[in-house]
Amino acid sequence: MTCCTTCPWACCLDEGFHGLCRSRCGQGDQVKPEGYGRITSLALDPIEKKPIARWRPGTTVLSLGSYGCNMRCPFCQNASIAQAGPDDVAWREITPREIVDMALGCADRRCIGIAYTYNEPLINWEFLRDTGQLAHDAGLANVLVSNGMATEHVLDSVAPLVDAANIDLKCFSAEGYRSLGGDLGAVKRTVETLAALPTCHLEVTTLVVPGLSDDDAQVDAMARWLSSLDSSIPYHLTRFFPQHRMRDAGPTPRETLHRLKDVASAHLETVLLGNI
Repeated sequence: MTCCTTCPWACCLDEGFHGLCRSRCGQGDQVKPEGYGRITSLALDPIEKKPIARWRPGTTVLSLGSYGCNMRCPFCQNASIAQAGPDDVAWREITPREIVDMALGCADRRCIGIAYTYNEPLINWEFLRDTGQLAHDAGLANVLVSNGMATEHVLDSVAPLVDAANIDLKCFSAEGYRSLGGDLGAVKRTVETLAALPTCHLEVTTLVVPGLSDDDAQVDAMARWLSSLDSSIPYHLTRFFPQHRMRDAGPTPRETLHRLKDVASAHLETVLLGNI
């Protein structure tokens, strides 16, 4: 049995067993990224869709996703792949070189790089590292869309390759994160690391979920903390719609989003509303 060092879960796995993320597997005396290069989703997206609102506007990125996630959010927006394992979803293997060549081939459609998104990309951080280095060698940018649940050694490996990122800050309490299968401290460390990198443009998103992240005090605390890092970090407050295991819940009222925007704007220069 060996233990994974990719995220705070530190899953200890016997031969052939998968971790909580369902993408890493015990093989011999190591934990291997079984999901490396296994792609379930591939699309050319506007950069604004990530959402990245204040970096290279009007361009596109080749967006790719695999399967699996190291959190268990009941409101998951991409549950069909993020809450899936290798036997639950169709995938195909693509090499880092093939991804880079695809992105280069989309230059006439204003493609400036590759976005690692849709499921949780950091559970297969080795693929991001290898693809990201080739992308930089080819003059392409790397965009990370992540829940931020990673260990320091993973961040040290991939952060220098990330040119722009959007990190989900799902709530601002340790208890709230535990209910989602996450670790607030790890996510804060990821945000702090990327915010301190002069080579990385950072944006942060909170999905405003009723009962989890929709109260004024919590949004005030999140915005105040982000401002202590850099008051120019664009902050997205996104409207929740019924998804996954919260299909019986109602969407977040629009007036809640507008009220919380005013709360966050007391600390941050740019607060944007999504899904309104």
